[in-house]
Formats: sequence, structure tokens, C-alpha cells
Amino acid sequence: MNSKALVAAAAKPVILALLMSGENYGYQILKRVKQVSEGTLDWSEALLYPVLHRLEKDGLVVSQWKISDGNRLRKYYRLTAAGKKELLAEKENWLSVHRALQILWEPSVIKD
Repeated sequence: MNSKALVAAAAKPVILALLMSGENYGYQILKRVKQVSEGTLDWSEALLYPVLHRLEKDGLVVSQWKISDGNRLRKYYRLTAAGKKELLAEKENWLSVHRALQILWEPSVIKD
């Protein structure tokens, strides 16, 4: 089980990374997050949409209403140039944290 704080912190870079491959609507994003995390991240709409709205307000994504293949009106989100730059910055931040944790979790560092 993931802590709520960790899931919330990861939401921005995860969404930006998913949108790198192209535009998506909310339900697709939720399904893809669950798929790529092998079920460990099972987000709700209550988590997703506030993050998407904040990303849009910050100019990192833009949205557009479109008719889907199933003839339903859906709001599609896609990255902006600023969103792509932000994704690179987020990636560096997370990789830095990951590297530090790898060092700290080495067996010689962890004492019982």
C-alpha cells in the first residue's frame, strides 16, 4: 500500500509522463496509471481531476472537448512545451531522490 502523501507527490510527474505519449482523457489516464503500476496505484477521479486542473492552470497541459470514437463528449488533455520542460525537471528531481535512497538502503548502511 502506498502512502497518500507519496501518491499525491507522484501525481504530477506521472500524469506529465503519461501525456508525453499523446493526449488522453481522464478515464484513460486512470486506467493507464493502474496498468503501468501493476495495480499499486489505483487512483480515483478525486485525486486525478484536481491535479489536471492545476496543471492546466499552470500552463503545463491544455484541454479540449472532443467527441470520442464511442460518440461521447470527453475532455482530452495534452502537454504544452512548458509541460515537457517541467517533466524533464520532475524526472531529474525524482532520480536524485531515487539515487539517494539507493545509497541509503545499501545493506552496509541498514543496521538491525
